[in-house]
Amino acid sequence: MTDWKLAYQANCWGMLGGDAVGVTSITQLTYRTLGDMDRAFAGIAAAGYEGVEVFDGNLLERTAPEFRRLLDDYGLSLVAVYSGANFIFDDILPEELDRITRAADRAAELGAPHLVVGGGAKRFDGTRDADFHKLGAALDRVTALARSRGMTAHYHPHLSTIVEGPAEVARIFELTEIDFCPDTAHLAAAGGDPAELIRSHSDRISYVHLKGLQRDPFAFTPLDRGDVPTGPIIDALHDTAFDGWICTELDAWDDPEEGARLSRAFLKEAAGV
Repeated sequence: MTDWKLAYQANCWGMLGGDAVGVTSITQLTYRTLGDMDRAFAGIAAAGYEGVEVFDGNLLERTAPEFRRLLDDYGLSLVAVYSGANFIFDDILPEELDRITRAADRAAELGAPHLVVGGGAKRFDGTRDADFHKLGAALDRVTALARSRGMTAHYHPHLSTIVEGPAEVARIFELTEIDFCPDTAHLAAAGGDPAELIRSHSDRISYVHLKGLQRDPFAFTPLDRGDVPTGPIIDALHDTAFDGWICTELDAWDDPEEGARLSRAFLKEAAGV
């Protein structure tokens, strides 16, 4: 039996969107799940999860007391807020960090232990060597702002950014002190072995995103329903003595409540949690 604590991302309960004003005002360019957060939290709690992760836009669209009531209504803890940025463009970095700071302030006020960021823009004419250094320096600033609020900051390698597969993962974590939030499906889709990456970077991992992957046609799936077995990933977490929150997510599923239940049932059977 493990002492892991389980959370779920609320992103499956609606399409991924953002604040349109962010097209012209970067400081407002948040992620947002375009769905009913009351329904999402009810489904997450009913499936047996203790915590929830949300996008920065969903966190900031309510006041702190309103969001606290939502958590209390369903007996959930806010575990993390997820934000993203380009991070490599000097002129807009202060605007991006202002947005991440506002999200971190709200998350800290609500007692969340984790701040997760993704990003590192791909340029139209190709990635430059300096982009990795700019990204690393920006992530160190995110680390500092999270630490000053009693939170741990994590970088989430993601498809469509300059850090996707194992080589880029190894490179960026030589350039920043931020923790590594492995998303098992994104890492596998980029050609990585999630279990091996967890073993190789275990000293930087204190928060994890679990989800399944179907390669053809490309889709994310509930745990162990796709082409990437979750068992070896669970073994790697056990073997590296991981102790903390694990957040399962499923970016899209016709019945989001069903998706949450399927992954929760798998974790109960496979990990005894």
